[in-house]
Amino acid sequence: MDQVRQAAHQPARPTFAEMFTPKLVTVWREGYTFDHLKADLLAGLTVAIVALPLSMAIAIASGVTPERGLYTAIIGGFIISALGGSRFQIGGPAGAFIVLVAATVARVGVDGLLLATMMAGVFLLAIGFLRLGTYIKFIPYPVTVGFTAGIAIIIFSGEIVDLFGLKLAGKEPGPLVPKLIAIGQAAGTVNFQAMLVAAITIGTIVLLRWWRPKWPAMLVAIGLASLVAALLSLPVETIGTRYGGIPSSLAFPSLPPVSLDRMIEVLPDAIAFALLGAIESLLSAVVADGMTGRRHRSNCELVAQGFANIASGLSGGVCATGTIARTATNVRAGAHGPVAGMVHSAVLLALMLVAAPLASYIPLAALAGVLAVVCWNMIEKQAFATLLRASRGDALVLLATFLIVIFRDLTEGIVVGFALGSILFIDRMSKSVAVEADLAQDDVADRGQAYDSSEATDASTVVYRISGAFFFGAASTVGAVLDRIADQRKNFILDCSAVPLFDSTAANVIEGAAHKARRAGVHFIISGASPQIRRTLVNQGVKPPLVTYAASVEEARAHLARAPAKS
Repeated sequence: MDQVRQAAHQPARPTFAEMFTPKLVTVWREGYTFDHLKADLLAGLTVAIVALPLSMAIAIASGVTPERGLYTAIIGGFIISALGGSRFQIGGPAGAFIVLVAATVARVGVDGLLLATMMAGVFLLAIGFLRLGTYIKFIPYPVTVGFTAGIAIIIFSGEIVDLFGLKLAGKEPGPLVPKLIAIGQAAGTVNFQAMLVAAITIGTIVLLRWWRPKWPAMLVAIGLASLVAALLSLPVETIGTRYGGIPSSLAFPSLPPVSLDRMIEVLPDAIAFALLGAIESLLSAVVADGMTGRRHRSNCELVAQGFANIASGLSGGVCATGTIARTATNVRAGAHGPVAGMVHSAVLLALMLVAAPLASYIPLAALAGVLAVVCWNMIEKQAFATLLRASRGDALVLLATFLIVIFRDLTEGIVVGFALGSILFIDRMSKSVAVEADLAQDDVADRGQAYDSSEATDASTVVYRISGAFFFGAASTVGAVLDRIADQRKNFILDCSAVPLFDSTAANVIEGAAHKARRAGVHFIISGASPQIRRTLVNQGVKPPLVTYAASVEEARAHLARAPAKS
């Protein structure tokens, strides 16, 4: 009966088809009407207007040409929407990748970047099909907040040169401190016209978001800044002067140079792209779920990200992932399903084919202004302040991640933050485990001292209960208590009905206490252990005749009443 009751509370494991069916198929099965199509067309158009300047700005900040950002949003974004596990996800180049992509381009060139992007796609496919996407959610919240804030600082530092129109003596350094030193040395080369263009861009975005929040503030700001720069013939760098404009067609798919040595060389970059892409896309899907009340399929989403990155790399694009800001815009614009994301990519393609020559007039200072606003919005200022006040542990994880990302490396920041968060969690969980006397048998809870026989109503039996997850973090504490208890009575009942988890270390502690009890002539009974816990104990050697198992404390006492008394 207990097994039937337990099975009734466990949700059925989803089938392969249920787990990897794209949300596009789900939406069509529900019934897709003309009204739904109109909503998706309007939302897709709105998001495309937002994505157009962002895609180019992110590409330029990443050290590649602006059209590669558009390729990513068009090719990668379309596949993410068509095959993904979220109804509202908008894919494309993301600000979080700027630092990684720029470092990769500087180290292995654009061809190496394309290969790393495709390899990251293969890794994402593996993560998704192995159903590991569920575990991405275990990254602590302070790590994501610190990581995002650190990236925002690094991105902004990379835009200072274009914001102020500076002329550096040499190549712009990658690390933050040398970069700031180089910027300081170039302070005398400030271009005040570039500053004016950047100020117009930032001011327009801020004003429109306050005055007309539904207007495409970034696109209007870019257009206004470009118009001012052209009419006044301001001496500022533009996309045309630096890159010669952007092509008015998609690149023909081609495979970058591939060899075993080259794959090994870009392997660390591919792993970093895959991990960051998985984290970023699933965080974006969670944000969309919170705004709409829907639920995404994490592993299906990662599979779509994998195909999108392979296609993006083949088409000359950079890393594609789910983007939080554009996804939120999609939801607010009234999207019904994934068709909106596909429309967004189609509109971007149309704009590139028709309006590519106009992009040559966009000042780089204007795109830097757009990214400056993006960086400000990336920093979750209220969450950052709240975590600093919440507890010393959360503040430590937050600041460690933030500072390591800024001054060392993005991957190191995630790893260190995750490790610190895990250690703090283990410490908190270990302190939540308690060993106490059964108050129905003894009127006093265990106080961590040797059991006093005068406290018991039954001079031959002691009943103790473990509550909480019993794992390696609590093993020494619980083991010390059990060792003291096992010497005190002829019969010892250990109630495990309030233990949701046993690991092998905990089972080893129980085994040691059981052997000690047997040598002392104590009858050791384990009551209330779930089938999973009992299986763990038996595998460790905790089985009859070393111990006796009972379904409850009452059954254990009944067993002792029937058992012959020991001398």
